[in-house]
Amino acid sequence: MSLYPRRHPWRRRPEPTAGGPVRPGTPETPQPPAGAPADRDSVVEAVLYRDGRRVSEPDSLAETYRQLHAHPDGMAWIGLHRPTSDELLSLAAEFDLHELAVEDALEAHQRPKLERYGDTLFVVLRAARYLDAQEEVDFGELHVFLGKDFLITVRHSEAPDLSAVRHRMEETPELLALGPEAVLYAILDAVVDGYAPVVAGVQNDIDEIETEVFGGDPAVSRRIYELAREMVEFQRAASPLVGMLNGLMAGFTKYGTDEELQSHLRDVADHVTHTSERVDGFRQALADILTVNATLVTQQQNAEMRALAEAGFEQNEEIKKISSWAAILFAPTLVGTIYGMNFEVMPELHWAAGYPFAILLMAVVCTSLYVIFKKRDWL
Repeated sequence: MSLYPRRHPWRRRPEPTAGGPVRPGTPETPQPPAGAPADRDSVVEAVLYRDGRRVSEPDSLAETYRQLHAHPDGMAWIGLHRPTSDELLSLAAEFDLHELAVEDALEAHQRPKLERYGDTLFVVLRAARYLDAQEEVDFGELHVFLGKDFLITVRHSEAPDLSAVRHRMEETPELLALGPEAVLYAILDAVVDGYAPVVAGVQNDIDEIETEVFGGDPAVSRRIYELAREMVEFQRAASPLVGMLNGLMAGFTKYGTDEELQSHLRDVADHVTHTSERVDGFRQALADILTVNATLVTQQQNAEMRALAEAGFEQNEEIKKISSWAAILFAPTLVGTIYGMNFEVMPELHWAAGYPFAILLMAVVCTSLYVIFKKRDWL
């Protein structure tokens, strides 16, 4: 039933020594191994199970170790949220966790992966949840250490919420009795099921973006870009799970995985493959939408420039007409102004043909200017 090789017998852990903190109303708590804290806020819940049923809820890591020694056929499920290095080092010393895996769990910011260190399986998962108010995707990180009789989960964010997973497993003791591998399946199933609301939310966002693009919303480009970045992150979270689950399924025969777990894991693999394909489709759709939006923006800019050019041309035509009539009217004004000076010594004042000549001159100049402007299509 194991998902990991058993190359050597499981090591016998040293019995804890007495002298630890005393819990009111209970016997003295054993002293934890070096580095183990007596009280901790990062341990969400530590529970001991036997035959798929809850046996006890130790109040410290040291008590968890002691009770697990007392029940060799039991299984410890320890949930941590942003643990300290001392807590992880305590767990590493007790359960023989590999230092590289512990380092990854401490630093976080890891890509999804599945690694085997001797008898221990180390899994990194990226959970996702859709925040409807902000219309964005929030990503979380989960580290899982899996051994023969223990399962340790380390979260560095709010997602995923494993309380529902624990409740679900406790409601199906026959599945929980299959051991840590069954809990790993349930965690994988919860993470992958958590992708479904994200896919639905992103699909709705893309539909809204398409409406905004063809509606000419100028702010849509930023929304497309931000959603495209989230889809890159989503793809990094979901796509590696395909290979991880394929690796687990390839080892079904080698590691004697229970048939019921095999069917469950295949179902999870189908779901994550579907999600990965949807995410690929979203990325392609967003790329196409961005191209269409750029084309529409360019067309709109060209239309605006054409409208401005047409408006400028019409203004020029009006200015030419106004200028032409101004020039035509300026000619008689100029002649009339000269003849209206009324100086004493002015040859034209006593000329009998002066008035007809001035009128004729005005008419000739105005007619000439009108003909010239008309030929140039200014009038």
